Amino acid sequence: MRYSAGNLLSGYRLGVDSVHIVAIASHSALDVFDGAKDEGFRTVAVCQRGRETAYLRFKRVVDVPLILDKYADVAREDVVGKLRSLNAIFVPNRSFSVYVGYDTIEDSFPVPIFGNRYLLRYEERVGDKTYYRILDLAGIRRPRTYASPDDIDRPVMVKMPHARKRVERGFFVAVDREDFWRKFRKLVSDGVVSEGDLNRASIEELIVGAHFNVNYFRSIARDEVEILSIDRRIQTNLDGLLRLTADVQLEIRDYLDVEMIEIGHEPATIRESELNRLFEVGDRFVKATEEVEPPGVIGPFTLQLIVTSDLDIVVFDVALRIGGGTNIYMGVGSQYSKLYFGRPISMGRRVAMEIRECLEGNCLDRVVT
Repeated sequence: MRYSAGNLLSGYRLGVDSVHIVAIASHSALDVFDGAKDEGFRTVAVCQRGRETAYLRFKRVVDVPLILDKYADVAREDVVGKLRSLNAIFVPNRSFSVYVGYDTIEDSFPVPIFGNRYLLRYEERVGDKTYYRILDLAGIRRPRTYASPDDIDRPVMVKMPHARKRVERGFFVAVDREDFWRKFRKLVSDGVVSEGDLNRASIEELIVGAHFNVNYFRSIARDEVEILSIDRRIQTNLDGLLRLTADVQLEIRDYLDVEMIEIGHEPATIRESELNRLFEVGDRFVKATEEVEPPGVIGPFTLQLIVTSDLDIVVFDVALRIGGGTNIYMGVGSQYSKLYFGRPISMGRRVAMEIRECLEGNCLDRVVT
């Protein structure tokens, strides 16, 4: 069953003074809440018990802390009833997808979601619905993939679920097939990855270049695709390893499993001449999403990409919702956003602006699913 926007919004009181902006209290929620408050909305933070402290301390941006035993309880009938009574519009982040799950989001969560709930599943790399499919349809270059470790014929990046930290992924680089099996067996022995998850591994050609997370916004109210900001990841324990001198890195390489777990972000800009190509890539990506999962992407999305030494753009990961790096611009706004609005704004505020503009322009049914 696919939810219709009309049914989801039925019975809602629609106005800035009555709608509540809601998010799972994790990932990029503080940016969402801060932006919502800047636009005059009230907010609801869906917290998991034991992880609510920050959302209680930053009380200016959280009007209603909704504390549950686990995040997945947000789909319980009584919680859904509470959210609907608050005229809630839910802003999805990665934690929403991971903890609540795609099946529940698509079939058992009758709350209006800002964006296309049916695209969230395309963040995966296995199955029929993957971002590979979107990139290929859009004609956007991505790393070559390998169906089997025995097919490896060049250095690769391996991405698979982390054995202990199930929200995270286990990443490692292998220079050839023999190196793959050696490192895989060591990581299994160390408890970083599980042998049973090998069929869920994505093995990609290793592309070397400059990394950028480009944060786009597809606006329905203004009918345009915007580039709001660019950031880069800070990853443990890779970040710490890279701060050591080369001789020390070589000395400890056999004693350290490098885990590229995202722990923070830092601002970045890109050479101005590359912006034309980034707009072209963003436009093509949006058009492809319209074909695979109408009405396509709505609101924020992030393309994680590499610029090679030939200045070629290679997209290696995709977020079909608000990205994880938007908090770096919370409260100060992002660099490219000022070029649209005359003032710097964050992605969280851009989301709230779109909701407000659609409330005022009667297009809310086109930005929620």
